[in-house]
This record gives sequence, structure tokens and C-alpha cells, in this order.
Amino acid sequence: MSERAGKSTGAQWFPADWPDRIRAHARGDLVPVTPRRAATVLLLREAPDGPGGLLVHMLRRRASMAFAAGAYAYPGGGVDPRDSETAVRWAGPPPAAWAERLGLDDEGAARAVVCAAVRETFEECGVLLAGPDAETVVADVSGPEWEAERAALVAHETSFAAFLNRHALVLRSDLLGGWARWITPEFEARRYDTWFFVAALPEGQRTREVSTEADRTEWVRPVDALHRYEEGALQMMPPTVATLRDLVPYGSLAGVMADLEGRALKPVLAEARLDGDEVILTWPGHEEFTRRVPGGEAPGGGALGEGVPGEGPVGGGPVGGGSVGEGV
Repeated sequence: MSERAGKSTGAQWFPADWPDRIRAHARGDLVPVTPRRAATVLLLREAPDGPGGLLVHMLRRRASMAFAAGAYAYPGGGVDPRDSETAVRWAGPPPAAWAERLGLDDEGAARAVVCAAVRETFEECGVLLAGPDAETVVADVSGPEWEAERAALVAHETSFAAFLNRHALVLRSDLLGGWARWITPEFEARRYDTWFFVAALPEGQRTREVSTEADRTEWVRPVDALHRYEEGALQMMPPTVATLRDLVPYGSLAGVMADLEGRALKPVLAEARLDGDEVILTWPGHEEFTRRVPGGEAPGGGALGEGVPGEGPVGGGPVGGGSVGEGV
């Protein structure tokens, strides 16, 4: 694992260069970059047997990834410039309503974030939150024609709007619910402003292992994923851990969906300060993630966050330029 890739101990991980970057930021030697908007989706279904409850779809990032290798995350990625195209066929709450919900002043930006959430879910796990009209969802998107379209989207050979129009489909924004928002810390080189959504797996569809940035996918009960994290058997970053914890009290999809309107999407932005030569990292409202790194020590391990696929940093952004991940 490269120094940039970070350090991990058990379930915890963060970039090895963070302490040095934090010190540079404190000295005024590091100018924060503007975070890129991103979206990630907690795809849910109800457990068919056993103790029941909810299952969430998770992906494990490949060991070869430069960022957060081996970490578990949700499908997601950065907003593509074409995600804001007004040609996107739309059903459900309009972009103006989403702008208010997401805390954005621009309905075009809101359209892009919602479109990115739906597009990335299709690209990363083969699930499409779209249908012929506002009342239906396409039943099966696993055939060769659909796979060719998915691959073209991943390769940026087509836009999501053009894809939907070719198949006379509308984006079902009503199938998404806002869940959380995390922003990558100011001292990170690549930053993301990431919205986390929840969505139920559409009837008739199934997830597929199609992501090039993940080597494993699974449906898991949130409480089980957290137990594995606490035991050091499952590596995750703060946004993933926090959003899983939020799901634990719910025993059904109906319960999750009923509480969506009451969820505040106040952004979580990690803060860092120096106490002598010691670096202290905190996430407001999530004190359990506080980390203290003594001066002169390498990070050694500590979950600091996530990103949206492949290129993202811990703390609120995608882990990559358009695939598996979230941000811390």
C-alpha cells in the first residue's frame, strides 16, 4: 500500500499524509480546494427470512485502488457535467423541490446531484431507478442491451439523458430520499460535497457485480456490518459507519421512508486543530470518530472518512471519479 493510499489497522483507515497536510493548513501554507459535488446511494431491501429487518447493498473497493483499498462503501460517484442536462426525462419531485431539500440555490445543481445518484447506481450495481412513466419502474435491466448501455455510461460515451430518451424512460426522483451530507475536510487535496440517498431495490431488479472498482458486493444487515467493523473484520470510513448506525433502529423500508422528511441534511465537515504538535481530528456531531495523532508519528490507522469512488478523500466525497464510494 502506498503512503498516499493510507494506513489501516483492523477496520480503520485514513490517508497517511493527513497529519502533514493538517499542519500545513494550520500554518496557512495550504489553500483549500473547492469540493466537487457527488452522490451515493444506500440501496435497501427487506430481509426475506431469519430475524427480518433491512439489508443494505455494499461494495468492497479493490485492493489495487489508490484510495481506501479494501474499504466497504456504497455505490456512488462524482457529478458529471452532463448530469445537469434539462433533457433528462423526469418524474417525482421537480428539481426546484430537490434544490430546497438538498440545500442548493440552483435547481440545475440539484438536478445534477439527483441524476448522478441514479446514474451511479446503474453504473455501479446495475440497478435502474427509472421507468416508462411516473408510476412504474423498468422490471429487468440485466440483458445484453442494458449492459451495453451501462458500459457506455461508465466510459462517458453517452449521457444519462440520452440513455433515458433512447429507451423512453423517465428518471424516478421520487424513489430517492435524502439521508445525509458529508464534505471532505479542507486539508484534503481532492474534496467532495457528497449527498447520501436511500432507495428501495425496485421489484423485479437485482444487483450485479459490475463495478470495475469493487471486488466484492453483498447485502448485509446494518447491525451486522457494524459488528464486523468493530471487530476489525470490515474496513469502513466515518460516513459509511455513521449512515449504517442511522439505519439500525429501522425494521422496515416503510419506517425509513416515513422518516425522510424529518431528516436534516446539515453537512458534516471534519475539523482539525493542533494541540502543540499533536493533531486532533473531529467530526461535529460524531464525537466517536475523534482522532489524536501525536507529533512525529505516522497516522498508523484511523477511520477518517470516505469519498465517492476511486479518487475521493475521507470526509465527504466520492472515492473515485464516478464509482464506488462516499466522502468523509
